[in-house]
Amino acid sequence: MKIDTFTKSNFMRKRIQFVSILLLSISFLSLQAQTENDSISKPMKLVQPDYLVKGDSIAIVAPAGILKNKQDLIEKAKELAESWGLKVMIGHNAFNQNNHFAGTDLERTSDFQKALDNPNIKAIWSARGGYGSMRILDDLDFTKFIKSPKWIIGYSDVTALHNHVHNLGVQTIHGMMGTSMDFDPEETKESIETLKKALFGEQLFYEIKSSKYNREGIAEGEIVGGNLTILLTMLGSKSSISTEGKILFIEEIGEYKYHIDRMLQSLKRAGYFKNCKGLIVGNMSNIKKNTTVWGSSIEQLILDAVSEYNFPVLFEFPAGHEPDNRALIFGRKISLLVNKEKPSTLTFKN
Repeated sequence: MKIDTFTKSNFMRKRIQFVSILLLSISFLSLQAQTENDSISKPMKLVQPDYLVKGDSIAIVAPAGILKNKQDLIEKAKELAESWGLKVMIGHNAFNQNNHFAGTDLERTSDFQKALDNPNIKAIWSARGGYGSMRILDDLDFTKFIKSPKWIIGYSDVTALHNHVHNLGVQTIHGMMGTSMDFDPEETKESIETLKKALFGEQLFYEIKSSKYNREGIAEGEIVGGNLTILLTMLGSKSSISTEGKILFIEEIGEYKYHIDRMLQSLKRAGYFKNCKGLIVGNMSNIKKNTTVWGSSIEQLILDAVSEYNFPVLFEFPAGHEPDNRALIFGRKISLLVNKEKPSTLTFKN
């Protein structure tokens, strides 16, 4: 059968149109995929809650361990915050006791939820750590908090909250808690001063004494992390943080060296160090002695665990379970310069 010239021309025109549409579709899908990849590789900057000003209100709540016989310490913490010109509310259930915890899970959740939802509360200061914050995470509703973020402050067990809130896109403060007032006032001077600076928006800059174990280098990225045990327990949950392109801070207390190695190896297998920009090691306090000698220092243990990576490692940063517990703003970008023979520096970016 013969095909006339008109039919042939019409067929070719439609074929060209089809190919053009196909090429445009491929280009659009490629651009969309590239945009998605860019959003993954370049995470959005975390939201910074408003800095405090005199006259603001904060809440002291107990999301974890009991405060038995610690009312006087919480009162001192309240007086400290009031000396900064702040108004202080203490959680209704803060001094309750339910076995190990400061009240039942429901009571602790209730106090924390009220603080999250109250628009007049500008910061939530944890009374103490211990254990228990993880138990209330999934019962908290952060809807109002995300719309109007506020500072969440604490360390140790509060790492669970730091990690969870980090994944919600909000900065938090790793710093002293209410029961830290139990330490010698002279020894906690830096803890108090740096917490105030972090809350009121003053520049945070640290110069850290040299350590022969330091692995020298320069790094820049968001600082994340907290207590090593809690970081481990967050793995596999929606509260587990990504360390890609970030600088990880760790601290620990009361563990055997082999426990610490086991936790580091577990984090390593989970990819924690693969694309990490740097490691800051805080206090490794009260390390227990095992009947079988480990055979190296805690510093060397850590260096061995991350030996295949080339990021800088800073030791002896004063943060963790010691009186000198300098404030860190998790989720904030920092510049890290690590030296061996001279002091290292850590600078928070505004």
